[in-house]
Amino acid sequence: MMYMHYCSNCQRLHMLNGHKIVCPSCENKLAELKLPYLVYVEMSADDRQELLNRLQTEEGLQELTTTYKMLKYSKWFKEQNKY
Repeated sequence: MMYMHYCSNCQRLHMLNGHKIVCPSCENKLAELKLPYLVYVEMSADDRQELLNRLQTEEGLQELTTTYKMLKYSKWFKEQNKY
């Protein structure tokens, strides 16, 4: 499944498979968005720009971000937290 993510460091939207937490461009932390990919592709260019502008504010980013509830059970999380 494809998920929309936002990197506040490089201020880019990414469409990534799975629940990624690291930006493929700058390797900083990603925010997973509540916005489904299929909704994003139906948005107009103006709507996409408005979304990007909202994500660049702290309030907008918090409002549109979700937390993947099963992260602590993922293989990546277990490997990072062995100790």
